[in-house]
Amino acid sequence: MVTFDRFILANGLRVLVHQDEATPMAVVNILYDVGARDEDPGQTGFAHLFEHLMFGGSVHIPHYDGPSQAAGAQNNAFTSNDITNYYITLPAANLETAFWLESDRMLGLAFNEKSLEVQRNVVCEEFKQRYLNQPYGDVWLRLRPLAYQMHPYRWATIGKELAHIEQARMDDVKAFFAKHYTPANACLVVAGNVDTDTVKQLAEKWFGPIPATGKYLRQLPAEPEQREARREVVRAGVPQNAIYVAFHGPARLDENYHATDLIADVLAPGASSRLYRRLVKERELFSEINAYQTGSLDPNLFVVEGKLLPNVSTEEAEDAIWSELERLSSIPIEPYELEKVKNKVESTLVFAEMAILEKAMNLAYFELLGDAAEFNREVDRYLAVSATDIQRQAQHLFRKENSSTLIYISQEDAR
Repeated sequence: MVTFDRFILANGLRVLVHQDEATPMAVVNILYDVGARDEDPGQTGFAHLFEHLMFGGSVHIPHYDGPSQAAGAQNNAFTSNDITNYYITLPAANLETAFWLESDRMLGLAFNEKSLEVQRNVVCEEFKQRYLNQPYGDVWLRLRPLAYQMHPYRWATIGKELAHIEQARMDDVKAFFAKHYTPANACLVVAGNVDTDTVKQLAEKWFGPIPATGKYLRQLPAEPEQREARREVVRAGVPQNAIYVAFHGPARLDENYHATDLIADVLAPGASSRLYRRLVKERELFSEINAYQTGSLDPNLFVVEGKLLPNVSTEEAEDAIWSELERLSSIPIEPYELEKVKNKVESTLVFAEMAILEKAMNLAYFELLGDAAEFNREVDRYLAVSATDIQRQAQHLFRKENSSTLIYISQEDAR
């Protein structure tokens, strides 16, 4: 069990403290309740751009990495469609340095044209290298808008198109910061060799003076129920033909989320999983195959993807995928198979309780979901899933009218 204390500053910043005396280190993790889903459809990629801008210096600290490295710290960040998360790990004796760094850029990011130009170019280059100029790199630029018609999950975290980043202007950037990077829209978790009284003093000293500006209340369009199968076939410079099938699945807090997660583990990956064993090893249709749900806060996607072996037709491969999905929907899962995937999830979550960075990030995420204490009950939710739950959720997921299929055809393949 991960224990913690919680308090809230007058400006709305939620602070969680987890004490772990077994380590000389500390983690300061700040999760901002903003992701790609909060962007304007005509200005996408801003959440990810901001992740880069936040390391460009603040009003009083021109170079973030200098003081960070001097304190023996390591820092990084990540952006998703739902959240933006920043963390810094350092010796607990230097904890105040992390408070100084993080509070100053929340209070006043250094907005200047040079920093914007540099980070804009960095993100544009990432867009080109990772999404436009490598095989299958544009899969989420195609699959998301194929599956989502209304919800802002229809664009990837990097953005809908390169032009949105290229045309980002200073006024737009300042407005995004003012709207989302506020104390009330953040959760601060401090974990490691720390105590609550010290953290409370540091939080009041460094974050307390930041003005309260209220919390942005999102009103996102709901995705309508999909009523017919969607399909796109792309001829591209890819080494192998590939199939991606996406199904609309439950939201993160939906009662069926954990059953859906276990379905992914039943199907793939691993040498003993159903799709690998039957379609890779036995039938030799795919060189690799996987299944997963995206885990988004709002109703997310369950995806099955695979790379075809040479001389295997996309029709045969696609039929084989559907055959396995229908088998899971029609025949109850064996007890040993369900027990195996539950054990896997349980071990993963137990390991997540060992590293202070993992604990800090999980506490922040579950606090965003509603209550950090729910992280301690996550294993029980997976263990409570029954074979009936698995079959019922498979029947709901794996319907043709609920599917969006993207097929890559190698330009060298005439079929």
